[in-house]
Amino acid sequence: MPGVGAPTVLTGLPPRWHSLIQLSLLSGESTLAALQPDLDERLHAASSLVLLTGQRLMAWLPADPEGTPQVHSWPLHPGLRLILTDHAGVGTLALVDGERRLAAWRFTLGVNLYAQRLVVQFAQTVAALGYPAGASAAAEPGSEEADEPQRFAAEAEQPPSTWTLLRLWRFARPYQWQLLAGFLLTLASTAATLVPPYLTMPLMDDILIPFQNGKAIEQDVVLLYLAGLFGSALVAWSLGWAKTYILALVSERIGADLRTTTYEHLLALSLEYFGGRRTGDLMARIGSETDRINVFLSLHLLDFATDVLMIVMTALILFSINPWLALVTLVPLPFIAWLIHLVRDRLRTGFEKIDRVWAEVTNVLADTIPGIRVVKAFAQEDREARRFRDANRYNLAVNDKLNRTWSLFSPTVTLLTEVGLLVVWAFGIWQVSQNAITVGVLTAFLAYISRFYTRLDSMSRIVSVTQKAAAGAKRIFDILDHVSSVPEPSHPVALPTVTGRIDIEHANFRYGNRAVIKDLTLSIQPGEFIGLVGHSGSGKSTLVNLLCRFYDVSGGSIQIDGVDIRALKVADYRRHIGLVLQEPFLFFGTIAENIAYGRPEATRADIVAAARAAHAHEFILRLPQGYDSLVGERGQGLSGGERQRISIARALLIDPAILILDEATSSVDTETEKEIQKALDNLVRGRTTIAVAHRLSTLRRANRLVVMDKGHMVEVGSHDELMEQQGAYFRLYEAQARQAKAAEDVLLAAEERT
Repeated sequence: MPGVGAPTVLTGLPPRWHSLIQLSLLSGESTLAALQPDLDERLHAASSLVLLTGQRLMAWLPADPEGTPQVHSWPLHPGLRLILTDHAGVGTLALVDGERRLAAWRFTLGVNLYAQRLVVQFAQTVAALGYPAGASAAAEPGSEEADEPQRFAAEAEQPPSTWTLLRLWRFARPYQWQLLAGFLLTLASTAATLVPPYLTMPLMDDILIPFQNGKAIEQDVVLLYLAGLFGSALVAWSLGWAKTYILALVSERIGADLRTTTYEHLLALSLEYFGGRRTGDLMARIGSETDRINVFLSLHLLDFATDVLMIVMTALILFSINPWLALVTLVPLPFIAWLIHLVRDRLRTGFEKIDRVWAEVTNVLADTIPGIRVVKAFAQEDREARRFRDANRYNLAVNDKLNRTWSLFSPTVTLLTEVGLLVVWAFGIWQVSQNAITVGVLTAFLAYISRFYTRLDSMSRIVSVTQKAAAGAKRIFDILDHVSSVPEPSHPVALPTVTGRIDIEHANFRYGNRAVIKDLTLSIQPGEFIGLVGHSGSGKSTLVNLLCRFYDVSGGSIQIDGVDIRALKVADYRRHIGLVLQEPFLFFGTIAENIAYGRPEATRADIVAAARAAHAHEFILRLPQGYDSLVGERGQGLSGGERQRISIARALLIDPAILILDEATSSVDTETEKEIQKALDNLVRGRTTIAVAHRLSTLRRANRLVVMDKGHMVEVGSHDELMEQQGAYFRLYEAQARQAKAAEDVLLAAEERT
């Protein structure tokens, strides 16, 4: 959807928008870009339209199904900005005037690319009118970033700097002695390659030219020179092999350490970080970015060091032979340096842009491949293919733009070096004619200059790979610089045994500016079964996340056995918690490996015992290889109930003191629920249990029910007590009973008709 003015976009819009657009446009007003947000303020599916023209931003807000959408417009003026963000799979486009937000639109990330293009076009339009677009909306007018889709993440605000590569020293420090050895070998091998041209001077002046004048060739001297040429080549080869091998080994280890450190740091970050990131982007950073840095360290940095040494040592030799001829050799250097300075920033920002655009391509794959069953179930193959084509087409456009800069730069450097060589020829011939130098000196000079300019050309080409590596390093350090919102305590408290008493005291939690948990106080005794009930969005799952310490409370405290959980090491605390989710996640591997995930050292007997208690043993034995049967990625080879029972076995095996059930039976049929309920009865026995359930009937065994509404705890008591009060829980229960009765009547009516 690049622009409404293009016929392809107009045909892509639903017909009803065409007439609304035509009725609302002023005389001579042209359309530039459009976005169709597919969510409303409550994140429900809805259809609206945001349209950019040359003079204003227009929006049609969703109305009643039978009503006409309401149109609003905002004239473009200084201070007006569009800010694009995304969090947890939902994108937000906000129109801001100064510090005041005028409007906001929500959409799924399936249309995120179109939102990016709208923001880009908005920035360009404001710039064309002579207004500053604002730092959040787009780059400054006329800059290289002017056509970049803005993601407005904090980490994308600062452009990558070449100095970022120096931060890699922390990973290179353990190998400093190997690096020193590699540098010395590089110095020696470079010196060895400079010997042959120096030997050509006496070979020309003392042997070949006198021979042309009638003097006999001294064979012993010729053999000596040839032996020197061969020996220097052999030494250069052996030293070059040694330094390449050593530095390649070191760079591989630096790359491996960088990947490992980044991945371990990523695992240590809180869920809040992952909620605002795309899986494909993180995969690209740890995979392709570290690989790019590794290639830079192992190949290009070594070549760069060799080039610098070659140029410096060659320049010294040239000045020692003939200073005036050496000065003429350096004529192209200022022009090449000016070119490098001119394109360096464009290449650096361009390569970071390419990285981010490529991450969008990877994101489509990361979304589609794991969800291929949903794609096929809803026959959306064409739609996903179109998403991939759009992302890939934009990736191609960004690469083409950068290639235009690079394709001009590299041949220009080559041309300058060729011109420099021509100048040296002319000046050298003049020097020979004036008897200032000999032909042998000119021949040696030309040999050295050829190598000098070759290395100079090579150094200019390394600008590209250096900026690529700098952009990749920035994206890696964006992860490493991020601090977890669930920090480890500086002086952790040891808690060897846990009885399971939980005290929640005046707990508060906010998602950004939205309060989700408000002044919640609750005490849970060891072995007590607590049920959490309430409407969607009441804060039940958020409270579970706080109890697991996926997030930390923003106010108040949560204590276990009288100790604030923030004073415990995160891993030590979570070892006492068993978690059974509504959608159990199984890893690619065997049944036994998935059951033993929380306790990898468990014996086969322990695994079988946990499976028996989870009522999973029987169906596991029916599989072709029993406990050694492979399950597909995410457990696709098993039914929902089978996956759930394996997750219960996984929780049983770690023998937790605290058990959390988050909608553990809501996504299965009644018969499967009975099997899972038997497994849960074994699981909850003797443990403090907190269960979130949509079906209130599954919580009849709970000691107490906690009813939540809009982040508040509104009722606490047993099922019978709450039914007698006829409050919030009573209304929930009655509503579910009516729904169940209506569903049963529909089923009976269908059976009678058949």
